[in-house]
Amino acid sequence: ASMYSEIQRERADIGGLMARPEYREWNPELIKPKKLLNPVKASRSHQELHRELLMNHRRGLGVDSKPELQRVLEHRRRNQLIKKKKEELEAKRLQCPFEQELLRRQQRLNQV
Repeated sequence: ASMYSEIQRERADIGGLMARPEYREWNPELIKPKKLLNPVKASRSHQELHRELLMNHRRGLGVDSKPELQRVLEHRRRNQLIKKKKEELEAKRLQCPFEQELLRRQQRLNQV
């Protein structure tokens, strides 16, 4: 209980230091400030995403709710693509200019 009373005393001290908007009370003709809208939260896509996340949370579905098998298969496919690209780059890099010229001539002959 003593901790709560200390917090309340600190808040009272801070409240005395902060400026209060008393100008609204004595002059009703002044324009009252309005709270600005956050453009991100006001966007329709953000609202739809937030609604979908809330629905998934209520259903008990997490963000990463894919089955383990599907995640493993996607990971393998991704690794295979990366490995394939590395091999292609390695093959291109290892070919000397003479081999490249031979390949070009062979492709021309095949086309003719």
